[in-house]
Amino acid sequence: MATRQSREGSFKYIIRIANTDVDGNMNIIYGLSKIKGIGFPTALVIIRKLGIDPNKRIGYLTNKELKELEGILFDLTKLNLPSWMYNRRKDYETGEDKHLIGADLIFVARRDIEREQKINSWRGVRHKLGLKVRGQRTHTTGRLGMTVGVKKGR
Repeated sequence: MATRQSREGSFKYIIRIANTDVDGNMNIIYGLSKIKGIGFPTALVIIRKLGIDPNKRIGYLTNKELKELEGILFDLTKLNLPSWMYNRRKDYETGEDKHLIGADLIFVARRDIEREQKINSWRGVRHKLGLKVRGQRTHTTGRLGMTVGVKKGR
């Protein structure tokens, strides 16, 4: 990994956090929000709870800070955040509040859709047919295929 010496320590151009490559020049909050499942507000809360300077570049984090950050990212329940901050409240199988990131988030969302299709719920049927699921109008929007324009007459 390429590093650069400076006043604050070694700089890393690319950081691997939670199986995601993040540009070392990014602000730490924006860098964390590149991880799937971590948005700006969640990143801000994590940084504040860990006591890291929010204006710091992510490439200047020490190995100790990176390990601590990664440990928190994989189990956000350690921070004792309110339940509304988690992206998986009252999990279908366990009933726990969880916060999923990365590939786990994609896998669980796909599994939820497959479960709804299997039990033939309304949402599952809409997913199967490739139609809008959340009650949007479909009369004029969400059409597939070629667009048909109006022919110009002479």
